Amino acid sequence: MSARRDDNLPSADLVIDCRHVSKTFDEGPMTVEVLEDIEFQVGRGEQVAIIGASGSGKSTLLHILGGLAEPTRGKVMIDNQDVARLSQTARGDLRNAALGFVYQFHHLLQEFSALENVAMPLLIRNTGAEQAFAAARDILERVGLGRRIEHKPAELSGGERQRAAIARAMVTKPKCIMADEPTGNLDSHAADAIHGLLLELNQEVGTSLIVATHNLKLARKTGRIVSIEDGKLHEKS
Repeated sequence: MSARRDDNLPSADLVIDCRHVSKTFDEGPMTVEVLEDIEFQVGRGEQVAIIGASGSGKSTLLHILGGLAEPTRGKVMIDNQDVARLSQTARGDLRNAALGFVYQFHHLLQEFSALENVAMPLLIRNTGAEQAFAAARDILERVGLGRRIEHKPAELSGGERQRAAIARAMVTKPKCIMADEPTGNLDSHAADAIHGLLLELNQEVGTSLIVATHNLKLARKTGRIVSIEDGKLHEKS
C-alpha cells in the first residue's frame, strides 16, 4: 500500500511533511526518475525506517527531507516551513535548529576532540562556549563517551565515532534525527549498540527519528516502516 498521508493531522504535530515529491536525474541523453510522487509525513516523536535496495533512492529521499537537496517537483515542509521558500542561509539555520544528521561515515572533524566536535552545532548557532561545552559533555556522557571526550576521532573505535556523531546530532535537541545507513560500517555487535542508542534517545528525548537502512533488524525495531520500490513509497504492515 502507498505511504499514508493524514490531511486531518494538525500541522503543529508534523515535523516533516513531504508533498508530491519527485526527483529526476539526467544521465547523458536519458532522464532517470528516482522518486515519483512521494507523499510522506512524520509526526513528533515518531520512529520511521525507510528501506529499499541499494540505489533505490533512500539517501536521495532523506537528503530532500532534510533540505540538503531539492526535489524536481513537489515540496517539503520542515517544522511547518516550506524549504523552497527559504534562502540558503535560512535553510541552514532551519537545519541547525530543527534537524540532526547521522551518516554512514561519521564526518567528525579530525583535528578536534570529541567534545569540540559535539559542541560545534551549538557554537555555530552562537551559543556561549561554556554552555555549549557543558551540553556537549552531558550528551557524550549519555552515549557512553564520558571518558573519551578529549580524544580525537582517530583515537576512537568505529562504534565510538558513531556514538560521537549521534551526540553531535542530538546536542541541539532537534525536532528530528535523520540517519542514513548509520551502522553500515560497523560490525554486528557495534551496530546493535548504535541501533539501541538511537531508539533509546528517540524515546527519552521525544525527538522524531527517520532511518534510511537496508538493515531489516533495525527497521523492525522502529514504529513504522516504509519502502522505496520503483521510485514509489509504500507503507509496510
